[in-house]
Amino acid sequence: MKTLFVLSHPTFDESFANKIIWQELHERMPEAEFVHLDAAYPHLPIDVSKEQARLAADIIVMQFPMFWYSVPGLMKRWIDDVFVHGFAHGSKGNKLHGKKLILSFTTGGAAELYERDNYMEHTMEEFLYPLRRWAKQCGMEWQPYVHTDSLPYIATEEMREEMAERAKAHAEKLAAQIAAL
Repeated sequence: MKTLFVLSHPTFDESFANKIIWQELHERMPEAEFVHLDAAYPHLPIDVSKEQARLAADIIVMQFPMFWYSVPGLMKRWIDDVFVHGFAHGSKGNKLHGKKLILSFTTGGAAELYERDNYMEHTMEEFLYPLRRWAKQCGMEWQPYVHTDSLPYIATEEMREEMAERAKAHAEKLAAQIAAL
C-alpha cells in the first residue's frame, strides 16, 4: 500500500523530537512519499493540484507537534486549500473515500494533563474530534493515532537521550501500525 507522510512543523530546524521521528520514518519506510509542508511552501501558495495528486496514496499520515490543541497553521491551511468540495467531499467529492488516515503527533505536556480533571480540562480524544469529523466528511478511514507526550520544545542535555529514545519508539510504533494495515 502506498503511504504519504505529510509533516508540518513551523520551527522544524529547531525541533529535537520531531526531527528524529521524521528521520526514522525516512529510514524505516524509504518507499513512502514524504512532504514537509513548511519547506515546500515557505511563502505559500499551496500547489493544490500537486497536493491532491499526492493524496492518491492508500495511507495518509499527518505528522506534527500539537499547536494550541490542533495542527500547526500551515497544515490547517493545507487542509482548507486541498480538501475542497468536489474533490474531498460533496456529491462528487469521493477522491479520498476508503483512504486510511493516521495522525502522528507529539505534545510537550505529559499525558495525564489531557484528562478532564486536570490542566487541559479535556481528553486528547476531545481535542482531536474536529479532525476525526473532517476525516469522516471526506470518507477517510480514521485509524488509531500515534501520540508521544512529554516531548517539550525546549530540552536540556539531560533530557535529550530519553527524548531521542521515545522519538525513535514513536517512529517504530507508527511504522509497525502502517505495516499491519
